[in-house]
Amino acid sequence: MNVGWERYPNERTWPTLSNFTELIERARSVDPDLARDLENEVRDLNSQRKFGLVFERHMPESVNLPGRKVRRGSKVRMLPPRGETTKVDQRVWTVKTLDRDTATLRFIGTDKQVEETEWPVEDLVAVAEFNDTIYPGLVPDGGVNGGDVDGPAHVVINAENYHALEMLTYTHRHSIDAIYIDPPYNTGAKDWKYNNDYVDGNDGYRHSKWLSFMERRLKIAKDLLNPRDSVLIVTIDEKEYHRLAMLLEQVFPEARIQRVGSVINPATVARSKEFGRTDESVFFVMVGSSGPSAVPLGDEWRSTQENRPRRRKSLYWEGFMRRGANPLRSDRPNLFYPIFAKEVDGEPIIQGFGETHFGDDWETVTPPDGCVAIWPIRSDGSEGYWRYGRDSAEQLLSGGYLRLGPWRNEATTPYYVPKGERTKIESGDYGEVTRAKDGSVLVDTMTETGFIPGTLWKLPSHNATTYGSALIKSLLGEKRFDYPKSLYAVEDALRFFVKDKPDATILDFFSGSGTTAHAVMRLNKQDGGRRRSISVTNNEVSAEEQKALIAKGLRPGDEEWEALGIANYVTKPRVKAAITGKTPAGDDIKGAYKFTDEFPMKDGFTANAKFFTLTYEDPLAIQLARGFSRIAPLLWLRAGQQGPVIDDLTDKGYGVSAYYGVVESLDYLDDFIAEVEDKRPGLIYIITDDRRQFQHVAGLLPSGIETVRLYESYLTNFEVNTGRYA
Repeated sequence: MNVGWERYPNERTWPTLSNFTELIERARSVDPDLARDLENEVRDLNSQRKFGLVFERHMPESVNLPGRKVRRGSKVRMLPPRGETTKVDQRVWTVKTLDRDTATLRFIGTDKQVEETEWPVEDLVAVAEFNDTIYPGLVPDGGVNGGDVDGPAHVVINAENYHALEMLTYTHRHSIDAIYIDPPYNTGAKDWKYNNDYVDGNDGYRHSKWLSFMERRLKIAKDLLNPRDSVLIVTIDEKEYHRLAMLLEQVFPEARIQRVGSVINPATVARSKEFGRTDESVFFVMVGSSGPSAVPLGDEWRSTQENRPRRRKSLYWEGFMRRGANPLRSDRPNLFYPIFAKEVDGEPIIQGFGETHFGDDWETVTPPDGCVAIWPIRSDGSEGYWRYGRDSAEQLLSGGYLRLGPWRNEATTPYYVPKGERTKIESGDYGEVTRAKDGSVLVDTMTETGFIPGTLWKLPSHNATTYGSALIKSLLGEKRFDYPKSLYAVEDALRFFVKDKPDATILDFFSGSGTTAHAVMRLNKQDGGRRRSISVTNNEVSAEEQKALIAKGLRPGDEEWEALGIANYVTKPRVKAAITGKTPAGDDIKGAYKFTDEFPMKDGFTANAKFFTLTYEDPLAIQLARGFSRIAPLLWLRAGQQGPVIDDLTDKGYGVSAYYGVVESLDYLDDFIAEVEDKRPGLIYIITDDRRQFQHVAGLLPSGIETVRLYESYLTNFEVNTGRYA
């Protein structure tokens, strides 16, 4: 009798109640009496209750690896022939032999009975089962630079999130400040998969499968959060909110947990023979000393007249040099001219403007006596341009709307008052207006009243239809994602916990359309923060789209199939569009951001993003040189995800940036130490199997630099799927 007992080599991994039920059904056709006896035993076990949430923990998920070459000894699943949707045997087989286009497969049953069959190699997919050690790699897959070359980068990882989370325990353990997730709601409408199969409303174990699925990921999330003061934010609807509440209590017994009701659709979603749905639950799991900070809130947050927050009265100045999309001189050569500045009482004052310069010899331009010339040169040394022409700049200056920032190494940065702010000044919105000694405007400002709201959020800005679905359409030019969150709802939820953390790291491992990354960009723009986000999403294609793709003879791993997955079709294009202010078609994004910070969406953000795909490296095929390129992004992530990724150690066997360094060879140790002393990175990776050699190199480094030892067999440093979080 073949019921799959070989999957459970020891008591720790024995099957739970639902697994027994599945096995009973398979046993029934072989021995009905045995099946009946097993059913009675399960009934007795099921009658025993423990205190707290009790659910049937299902076998951990396996993952298909369409990019992995099938070899002798590989674990595989059968696939139907291309273009067919017929169900085939979904058990995991082992490849016994390979003969050109055909593989001989072996399956050992629970009674040690051996089955063998043959199957076309092209109709096999490699599989990683639970407890099969995985060597993850990250392969660069594009990105975008929004003007801040040296700033931190937002990261998007295309991956199965369980393995991505395990990988992140090596780079971000106990260092994540906030996690925001919008997991599958388990509506029964095939909105998520368990062990490669969609879970629908007819699955009798869909609730326990969902809980098993969530528990494994929440355990890792707990390990990632900093234990001092961090928060996990989870949104859910009525289908699972009560089970999720108990699960959170069990995984985070020491945390303070609070539920907030958030109205996301005032028009209601009609439900047959039920009340219409207007809201969802937002759980805040506050770890350590974490708690919501009092923040300035708009009038829409008012609960009582006494709690009404005061209006924001601070003037916003924006950089005068063009950022975001098309920021180079070649894009607008008529806006390349010098601003002449003179030091007066230690402060730079604008004295005038030079002519538009079209040549390459701009450095030879002689400024007036006592002045210096300020050109639109970007932080990476490339030539940019000013936002306005010379005539408009003169008008801004005369109106007090153009000024210079403080001196920095004999250089300064021009700032101007955007049109929206100028309108507020001219309409009297800011009250009395005076002038600074450089002629720039000064306005009355009011101290903003900090406010912590109640547990019912009914805000127009949180409408998921208007500021989720419609906003996605504006960004991408077409509807590409069902039921995205309101951008402002995510922004507001995070603001209470990262307001005073301008360098916070924020993770979303159900990132979907990329709303969390977008919200973090908004928060940074509002207060000049350098927060960075990590977004993890798979490249799943919806159930409906899969039918059409299969009919065309396509499969996961095919270019056309992967192009329509969430990561490639929605998440990465949305992040890129937000930064550049351009749709994927290259058009300016229409409309404007609202509420806390209002400006045209086409202006984009001064932000960077890097995209990666998680790979499952084959240890039999790994060469050291290739292995390092796969882990290089992981080292960069651990070092703070800013600056360039050191993916080539050059002929000298080392690489150093302003943020971290890697050394493998001691042949040029003096050169390496000299470069470290010059750039002063915060972290150095030393690759060696020799403990004494590690200590020797670490002892030569300047004080205050963190050192991490890596083994020379690079990939073994980051092995995952070892059962730590089962």
